[in-house]
Amino acid sequence: MLNKLKKAWKEAIEKELKSYIGSESIAPLAIGQPPKPEMGDIAFSFFAYAKVVGKNPALIAKDIEARLGEDHPAGKIIISGPYLNVAFDICALAEEIANSVKSEGDSYGASKAQEGKKIMVEFSCPNTNKPLHLGHMRNDSIGQSVSSLLKSQGANVMKVNLINNRGVHICKSMLAYKLFGNGETPETTGEKGDHFVGRYYVRFATWEKEVEKEKKDNPRIVDEPGFVDPNSEAQAMLKKWEEGDPEVLDLWKRMNKWTLDGLAKSYKDMGISFDKYYYESETYKLGKDQVLKGLDMGVFEREEDGSVQVDLSPIKLDKKVLLRKDGTTLYMTQDIGTAVRRHEDWPFDSLIYVVGSEQIYHFKVLFYVLGLLGYDWAKELHHLSYGMVNLPNGKMKSREGTVVDADDLLSELKELAKKEIIEKGRENAVSDVDKTASAIALGALNYYLLQVTPTKDMVFNPEESISFNGNTGPYLQYTCARISSIMRKFEEIKKNFDGIKLDGTLFSVDDERALLKLIADFPEYVRKASDGYDPSIIASYLYEIAKTFSHYYHDNRILNADSNELVYARIALCSMVLQVMKNGFALIGIPFLEAM
Repeated sequence: MLNKLKKAWKEAIEKELKSYIGSESIAPLAIGQPPKPEMGDIAFSFFAYAKVVGKNPALIAKDIEARLGEDHPAGKIIISGPYLNVAFDICALAEEIANSVKSEGDSYGASKAQEGKKIMVEFSCPNTNKPLHLGHMRNDSIGQSVSSLLKSQGANVMKVNLINNRGVHICKSMLAYKLFGNGETPETTGEKGDHFVGRYYVRFATWEKEVEKEKKDNPRIVDEPGFVDPNSEAQAMLKKWEEGDPEVLDLWKRMNKWTLDGLAKSYKDMGISFDKYYYESETYKLGKDQVLKGLDMGVFEREEDGSVQVDLSPIKLDKKVLLRKDGTTLYMTQDIGTAVRRHEDWPFDSLIYVVGSEQIYHFKVLFYVLGLLGYDWAKELHHLSYGMVNLPNGKMKSREGTVVDADDLLSELKELAKKEIIEKGRENAVSDVDKTASAIALGALNYYLLQVTPTKDMVFNPEESISFNGNTGPYLQYTCARISSIMRKFEEIKKNFDGIKLDGTLFSVDDERALLKLIADFPEYVRKASDGYDPSIIASYLYEIAKTFSHYYHDNRILNADSNELVYARIALCSMVLQVMKNGFALIGIPFLEAM
């Protein structure tokens, strides 16, 4: 459809340009977008050829128009200064667009551009010392959506989650529980397991502050018998864990299970799933072996203090420790082992790490180190960096217990949605209030988190996200519910329209043409979002088509239009909009609702 026309115009103009310039080698001709709809649908600029031709770009545009004459692809040429714009007769394509949407259905917008490629996407990667928080939710929404986008382009995608279940941070919650737990368990307190363990991570931070205050008030306390330094004790526990101490391992297994059971429920509630789990406890030794291998290869160095480091001066960085002087490992060590294990398990063509922007340095070093170890596939490792999620009143801090808990946030959004349903008297319309409220909450969450380009920081406002008006998930869901209602009413009178065919010439209002163009362009939006790992492109698209439809619905009659032919045409348009929005919802995790 439009893509074919765009390509045909590009080829026709390039052909005339080459003849005009007198060379088969010309600068690439880019397809742009005019600033206003009345100026056309696509634009070609001639600035890049002015110096070669020795003419003003505006004159080149007119010359190319003359050379094209009447023998050009379908569309109307509009010269705008140095631009040759083209306006398509979108109504003439209405039947073709409708047939494509109807025949492809849930697959409309998909392609085979990435067919045959094996792409692994790592996201979430929680620690087993605390529950998921709002930052994890953005990570999960991005990872799940990017995976769906890549699948839509034909890629074989494996979604993986690395559970960070070892390290000094894990030992901190373990140590706090050992000292202050008094034998309580999630079963005895009635807490969700990850919340229970997270409470002891916060307790460690409190203990740490208490000891620091004691040291400040009485510096000599460190020399007194029985003084315990929290961080030294946590590090000692980590060493015991790596040495296989039975008591430490038993505590670790119990607390890990509590957390993992809690996380599993959170993932289910958020609609997040994975194809495979990796555990840091199972890969850190392989990472250690890889570091020692690099030492033998001469690409790493043993320092005087016994630590193993890598020289990063070739990538304009300092040295990086890969093994501590006491032989214990770091995040970098286990990430090396995990990457190697993954490629052994499933030889991917590329691996995408969905991790916050604060880890840019980490992944730059990781990819470089894997290259030094001789792994060619290191060139196909990508860090999808995303910005921080803040609250209207500032940043979140896990150790201080000031984060927005994922479970609590989802529950709050559900209650806000439920309240809205009841206040509007829609209980009977939605049938199952709790189920509908949960779907609205999830749509609100994912849309709000994904509408911002991943690389940008964002502020999450729960009340704003759940609004049924404006640029929100519930607004999009309500638009689909409204169209579904129209379609149900049409089904009741459908027999009156037997024998009528879609007539694109009946689309005479601007909103109809705008909707047809958006529908035709949907596959291109999906491709761009997939190529750029950017779900916000789909979110923006959905808001634009919903907003345009709402304006159209407000100003035009659909079921009561002037003729049966016009009713049929407008119902066909509604059907296309509904299908495209449902397909877009599936790509960014918005549940579709037929009634709200």
